[in-house]
Amino acid sequence: MRQKTFRPYDQDSLLLLPPSLHDWVDPHGLAAFLSDVVDQLDLRVFLAAHEEPRGMPPYHPRMMLKVLLYGYATGVTSSRKLEERLGSDVNCMFLAGLARPDHKTIAEFRRRHLAAFSALFLEVLHLCQKAGLVKLGRIALDGTKVKANASVHRAMSYGRMVEQEAALEAEVRAIVEEAEATDAAEDARYGDARGDELPAGAAPPGDPPGADPGGQGRPGAGGPGAQRRSRRGSRGEGPAQLHRSRVADHALQARRLHLRLQRPGRGG
Repeated sequence: MRQKTFRPYDQDSLLLLPPSLHDWVDPHGLAAFLSDVVDQLDLRVFLAAHEEPRGMPPYHPRMMLKVLLYGYATGVTSSRKLEERLGSDVNCMFLAGLARPDHKTIAEFRRRHLAAFSALFLEVLHLCQKAGLVKLGRIALDGTKVKANASVHRAMSYGRMVEQEAALEAEVRAIVEEAEATDAAEDARYGDARGDELPAGAAPPGDPPGADPGGQGRPGAGGPGAQRRSRRGSRGEGPAQLHRSRVADHALQARRLHLRLQRPGRGG
């Protein structure tokens, strides 16, 4: 019996060149839009909170803001779910530049910059209104456009503008309060764990999901790839061989991430 020919399938195949992060997302989608908006905002109030030169380098506020805004706009207020998406959702991975802050880091950033974050969130919603958007993700906006020749009777009244401003402020406040309540409830339930880890003995070799032992924000920084590099070092490989091995590992990671974009339902 003649066997059917299938399309090539190899999860370990390598790319000659790593794909660009911008290739993973719709250039006209929500993630790309939010990224462009945040890149234009004044973040001095966030940067000023990190003037202390000592200690471990923190994640850049620009990246953290993009991840939080995208998550909250799409209905994801749990810091644990945001952490999970940073390793599974190409839009989040694009916004974070493949960095992998854990749920505690995400929640602490929001709490530390609560007032500034709420003000920036509101500013983003105002910019979306000016751009004529009806909604930002799941957040409803008044996208009504007034023509240049519209009469005063057709234009939005001052009272309506005040009412709309109050509604947006209430929306931001409700989302931030939901995020805090969700994180508090999940902290009480899971402790320091993320809550979706595989049972002991069922997980594959390497670090647990989302682990980033080196704190460098690299997916799987201490996982199987690191174990392979450790084994190579123990075999006495020279610097040139180790460098080639690291390049191959990085290319393998890039290939696996690129394949996620090609799966149905990804990147939308």
